[in-house]
Amino acid sequence: MTEKQKILYKKIDELLWVNWDPIGVNDTDAARNEYQSYTPYIFKLRTEGADKVKLSNHLYQLETVNMGLPGNKNRCDIIALEILDLKI
Repeated sequence: MTEKQKILYKKIDELLWVNWDPIGVNDTDAARNEYQSYTPYIFKLRTEGADKVKLSNHLYQLETVNMGLPGNKNRCDIIALEILDLKI
């Protein structure tokens, strides 16, 4: 991974933790790794040119299927755009 890719990866990880946080645990340092298992695939999607729809659908699937939550499609759309807007 290049230095720029490492920076992007860290930014995605931070964005998931701070802005996405579908289960509401980002106020607890002990839970900091809660979403880190999702970062590699989201990074892959982003670097391979996924669009907003693909990223948002993946986030929504994580919320509804993986986590068993009702999901928030609007938040997933917003986070997908934020992922696409990340600069390195």
